Amino acid sequence: MPFASRDALGRIESLHRHPEPGATEELDPHHPEALEFVGAAAAGTEAFQRLDAGFVRVIEDLLDVLIIRNLISITDLPIDAQNKLFARKSFRESAARQPLRLFGDSQSPDVLDATDFSALR
Repeated sequence: MPFASRDALGRIESLHRHPEPGATEELDPHHPEALEFVGAAAAGTEAFQRLDAGFVRVIEDLLDVLIIRNLISITDLPIDAQNKLFARKSFRESAARQPLRLFGDSQSPDVLDATDFSALR
């Protein structure tokens, strides 16, 4: 069980394994404030982030459809939105062009490059 030290506003400012001066409040290791302090996702947060990522993809696809159908122009969006959209598209396109490397970048002649099937003939 960690022991928390809090600031004047009641926020955790440090966690300790043992009680220390100013850190005597014992917290459950799964307490939401303790998880937030150490940067771990609280219960449900990870699932919600996956949903958000999927929803962002839906919005991106919706924007593509609206632009293709000339219902909006990319220049109708604020410049920050344009930059973020272009950055996402650029990343997705470059990721799609990366070859599948099932075995890494092995220099061993016994390991086939995932895209080189000529040795299988």
